Amino acid sequence: MIKRVYVGGYLILVVFGSLYIKPYAAWICIFASLMLLMILRRSDTSTQASKYQTARSHDHQSVLDSLFEHNPNAIGIFDGRGQFIRINQAAETIMGYSVSELMHQPFAAYVTGECKETTKGCLDQVHEGTPTTFETAILHKSGYRVDLHVTAVPVLIQPETNGSILICQDITERKRGDEQIRYMAYYDDMTGLPNRRKFKDHLNETICFSKTTGQKLAVFYLDIDRFKLVNDSFGHDYGNMLLLQLAERFTRCVTENDFLARTEGDEFAFFFTNVADHNDAIALVAGINRVLEQPFLLEQYELHVTASIGIAISSEDAEDAETLMKYADIALARAKEKGRNDFQIFNSDMKSVSINRLKLENELRKAIAGDEFILYYQPQVDIESGRIVGIEALIRWDHPERGIISPNHFIPFAEESGLIVPIGEWVLRAACKQNKAWQIQGFPPVPISVNLSMRQFFQHNLKGKISYVLEQTGLDPQYLELEITESMTMDVDHAIQSLLELKELGVNVSIDDFGTGYSSLYYLKKFPIDKLKIDRSFVRDIMVDPNDAAIVATIIAMTHHLNLKVIAEGVETEDQLRFLHQNRCNEVQGYWFSPPVSAEKIESMLNGNAHVAAANEPT
Repeated sequence: MIKRVYVGGYLILVVFGSLYIKPYAAWICIFASLMLLMILRRSDTSTQASKYQTARSHDHQSVLDSLFEHNPNAIGIFDGRGQFIRINQAAETIMGYSVSELMHQPFAAYVTGECKETTKGCLDQVHEGTPTTFETAILHKSGYRVDLHVTAVPVLIQPETNGSILICQDITERKRGDEQIRYMAYYDDMTGLPNRRKFKDHLNETICFSKTTGQKLAVFYLDIDRFKLVNDSFGHDYGNMLLLQLAERFTRCVTENDFLARTEGDEFAFFFTNVADHNDAIALVAGINRVLEQPFLLEQYELHVTASIGIAISSEDAEDAETLMKYADIALARAKEKGRNDFQIFNSDMKSVSINRLKLENELRKAIAGDEFILYYQPQVDIESGRIVGIEALIRWDHPERGIISPNHFIPFAEESGLIVPIGEWVLRAACKQNKAWQIQGFPPVPISVNLSMRQFFQHNLKGKISYVLEQTGLDPQYLELEITESMTMDVDHAIQSLLELKELGVNVSIDDFGTGYSSLYYLKKFPIDKLKIDRSFVRDIMVDPNDAAIVATIIAMTHHLNLKVIAEGVETEDQLRFLHQNRCNEVQGYWFSPPVSAEKIESMLNGNAHVAAANEPT
């Protein structure tokens, strides 16, 4: 009797403990229950058992029944043929069937098709006397899938009759969570396309297979040209709409043997199997360009899109996915350097170019930290009086080894890499500081012009940043002129708002390189600007190309009608100057007067400027 008490107490502790431990440990509880159940049954069937022992047996049976019925996990007892002979309430809930519907039905009848074979193998193992745990799935009566973690143990139902007990925990939510985590790890959550990680894994598998077949494959990296401008001009919601449409169109370019992914931002990656040579790759590029020909509709806007593409074709040097992807990325960078809307196929010479780009980025970062930049200055002259009425600040890089470097050699890369923002901030601060210093020295005060990059113009709180620089340097806002390009005005609402804020500061604003980009005359008259600058490409040929001469004359006339000033840059000959004077251009800038020079040389010019001003004063 004492032993029975110990066993019963142990059983209660273990079974209740199973509610707090992992499911795979639950079979221990059942096994203990079965042992006790067998003891109790033997005591019940013994003709020599006392009435006291029988009463105690009924007590233990009641405990077992309660634990069975109220267990939160589904429990089923099966006969030798695998059919239900007893189930608890949790099993009814999980499966959706009543006891009467489940009784004498095989468990396997409810298992989903893809799990039947595995489940049958595990149940056969239990039938042979070996406890096991496994995962399976059943169909609920309503038709949806329920994932289960099953602990199965053999049991002696009757003498010489083997059965089994299955304890099933509903893990559907956990499985869905695992699948969601896996999806997030391998797929882009916006377009639904595979991501870079999935692309790389699948590419490695395909490379291994292609080696056995002797076929080549090609990796394409595709970047949407000026996608940032779409985001900046129309907003990120429109940018996302464009990406979704792009993803749909690009799926038309791949077969079941190819692969498409969105790797990051506006960058997509393809790999195409069975690409024999460059001609095959070029044909694939043509197919991609064809799906981009039709305009994209972003609600009320119609947008034409081009792409830059970098291509790497598999070879003995590119034996894995990482190498091929790196080569395609290098080729993409070269395509963008060559003017966008282009493609490049990787070759070994590009490696050195890529290394040089990396070196340039590192050197530029050092230049920013080490204050290696200097400013040159080019005077802007009133065409009537010859007086200096403005000065443009132009950056140069004083490289410790290569000397003075022109901005053409580093500004495009700085814009692409984002380094243009700290560089532009340095130029603004240095120019304002220098102009204030000239005024303190007593030179005639004139505005100093500074170019704003696209990234700077679209910065948050541009007004506050410029105001802070003016406050730091002590320069009066009227002596700062900010030059923006036409492309910055494509987002008309943002441009007008930003320009109004800048005008509130009291600074002057001009549009640089006018005529080379896109400008709507309807909106141009709404922009709060002071001056248009005619691009040097038109001025250069006004004496030999009648079209350029007509364009320049028209811009000048239009600018006067808008009550704006106009300045022509790139003036290098007297004939050009005469033509501009005859057409009533206000100001000129170029080598005819002075190339960009140091601050010291500008000071001597400003001294002469004072003499010119004095000579023009009325007596």
